[in-house]
Amino acid sequence: MKIDRRSFLSLVAGGAAGTALSPLPWKLTDDISIWSQNWSWTPVPEDGEAEYVSSVCTLCPGGCGITARRIKDRVVKIEGLKGCPVNDGGICILGLSGTQLLYGPTRIPSPMKRTGNRGDGQWEKISWDEAVSTVVEKLASLRSGGQPQKAGCILGSEQGTLPSLFDRFMTAYGSPNVMSPASSRTSYEMAMQLMQGGKPTAGYDFEHSDFILSFGSGIIDGWGSPVRMFQSNSDWKTRKVKVVQIEPRLSNTAAKSDKWIPVNPGTECVLALGMAYVIIKEGIYNQKFIDNFAYGFFDWTDEKGENHHKGFKELVLGNYSPDQVSKITGVSQSTIAHLARSFAFASKPVAICGRGQGHTPVSLHEAMAVHALNALVGNINQKGGIWAVPAPDYIRWPEVKLDEAARKGLTASRIDGAGSDKYPLVKSLLNRLPGAIASGSQSLELLFVSGVNPLYEMRDTHAVKSAFEKIPFVVSFSSYMDETAANADLILPSHVYLERYEDVPSPVGFNRPFIGLTKPVIEPLYDTRHVGDVILLMAKALGGSVAEAFPWDSYEVCLRETLGDKWDALVENGFWIDEGYVPESLDKAFETKSTKFEFFVSRLSETLRKDEQALPHYMAIESEGDVESYPLVLIPYDTTRLSNGYIGNPPFMTKTLDDTILKGNDGFIEINPKTAKTLGWVEGAFATVTTPKGEARVKVHLFEGLMPGIIAMPTGLGHTAYDSYLAGKGFNVNELIGPVEDPASGLDAAWGIRAKLAKA
Repeated sequence: MKIDRRSFLSLVAGGAAGTALSPLPWKLTDDISIWSQNWSWTPVPEDGEAEYVSSVCTLCPGGCGITARRIKDRVVKIEGLKGCPVNDGGICILGLSGTQLLYGPTRIPSPMKRTGNRGDGQWEKISWDEAVSTVVEKLASLRSGGQPQKAGCILGSEQGTLPSLFDRFMTAYGSPNVMSPASSRTSYEMAMQLMQGGKPTAGYDFEHSDFILSFGSGIIDGWGSPVRMFQSNSDWKTRKVKVVQIEPRLSNTAAKSDKWIPVNPGTECVLALGMAYVIIKEGIYNQKFIDNFAYGFFDWTDEKGENHHKGFKELVLGNYSPDQVSKITGVSQSTIAHLARSFAFASKPVAICGRGQGHTPVSLHEAMAVHALNALVGNINQKGGIWAVPAPDYIRWPEVKLDEAARKGLTASRIDGAGSDKYPLVKSLLNRLPGAIASGSQSLELLFVSGVNPLYEMRDTHAVKSAFEKIPFVVSFSSYMDETAANADLILPSHVYLERYEDVPSPVGFNRPFIGLTKPVIEPLYDTRHVGDVILLMAKALGGSVAEAFPWDSYEVCLRETLGDKWDALVENGFWIDEGYVPESLDKAFETKSTKFEFFVSRLSETLRKDEQALPHYMAIESEGDVESYPLVLIPYDTTRLSNGYIGNPPFMTKTLDDTILKGNDGFIEINPKTAKTLGWVEGAFATVTTPKGEARVKVHLFEGLMPGIIAMPTGLGHTAYDSYLAGKGFNVNELIGPVEDPASGLDAAWGIRAKLAKA
């Protein structure tokens, strides 16, 4: 049997990926158990009868059900919750590490007030009364001065009662500045809502799909709900479902797929349109769907017979032939044609997008182009396809009654520009906050940060830190001493998820209405409080209409009343699901102006008044930097063994990293061997990687699974905060990459940056 080079690479990398998903990490548990006995903070449970508590993990957006095993007052193990529709007994390596985050030394034990310069680590413990009074005094001062809009908040999520309470508080107080980070989910759901209408979430019926076309989504690298994706991937192997992975780097997902198609980074959108060309040109699209349920596919003339409008078909056939697309993407014409036919002839194909774990957005038109492929094969709201899933509708609080100060404050422009004439499609543009503050055009006097670590997670970290330095008072609700908390003025630490009640609705990518409930497995270990309770305290202290907007005595009371008849099921099972949910039939599925699926998006047409702008099309998102100064392209990549969000990597996960990712405290950069040879680099050499945003000292790793001319760094390393198990290990790639604004949405759609290497 002849094995070509790409197959060999996939075999080697696939073996590594298989190892990652095999019992090896669990075997390592034994080693780590021995290793971790040296940690003073490691819990050593007493003997006793074990009790089990069903709950939900919040360490990523996956929303997996968990069972926490407890002996007396100690949590000794976390397992996947059997029967939970999201993960059915499975658990990922991060979820398994939850006890280390519960008992680890990075927990913040009480309210803390900064006493030295920001970031110097000088803190004073204070009481909750003093902490809340300090915040309320500053809030009241801003409000009485007619500037409530100068207060803002950054939240890790937009879903559930806690973000809704925060939003309600800011509304009653009088500020429009509620922001949150965007992800690929944000981009795709925006595309879905524009093309289908309504406000659905995107659910994928992977359990019945027979062809998975992934535009860079790290299916087994943490994309979507990670455990569900692991389980789906195993099921696809059994059912011989074809998986095609399109991305410039041979990730674990690419290695385990049936076909890996390397593509020039940032060109996924035009590749999708090239596939659409073949499907349309050869007439192999779903004619029933196009004829009965689609709008804007063909050209048309308006009712007055005056204006001729270009449809999706003419746009694609005129601009995205395989010849043209091949020159942009680096994918051969024959591969584009074969891939398009394979996708179109599958019975239940589905296309997905979102690079790596999907923690960063893609451009709006990339998401629209991928969604258009799903429409061309008619697999919307069908078995094995993509479903428009309504978010659980249980938060039905009375409308906030505004006083004059709030009404005036809410008329102010948002600091990030979201919802303005220039950015009408988005609720939040956190990526624009640093620029707005740096320009001096707008400012904030007080900022709340909850469930997110912007001083580590956001692109161009130095600019983010500079912006924060211009905000006079920053309040962190973090449970851990992360980068943002370390640079705050006041820390009001929250309970962690094993110590509190909280609803966790709509796991990313799940195909039915679902709510999870975290429950207190143990009493809080420290002098921490639920963020919801702190919001209630602040509101009541401010008084007037702000206090009246919050009639509840505690967050738990609010949560019980809000969840209503779902509460008992949630407490008993750890989750609630709409078991009988089926997606709407196509004749009722679309809430657009045309009442059909819109290739030509009416909302965009009314806003932009240009036909092409209302159709999925390719708008290049150029990487920052010029080719002469920076001959290489740097891309980030994700791995399930590195947490790269709000939660820092627990020691257990760091222990499982390959020594080509982290060795000692040195992080690695990957480079193709041919490119390395041309530039004179050898395995293990120290190099300085420089981009227009910064530079870092790294070690070189030669990796055949990377396209020539590209270098790659992992996300999740380079923390400056937390503890000695994490701080100072590797480099934060977000310091090297700047945001690039998607002209259609305003979201940060950067996929990489130009770079160069020099001897360190």
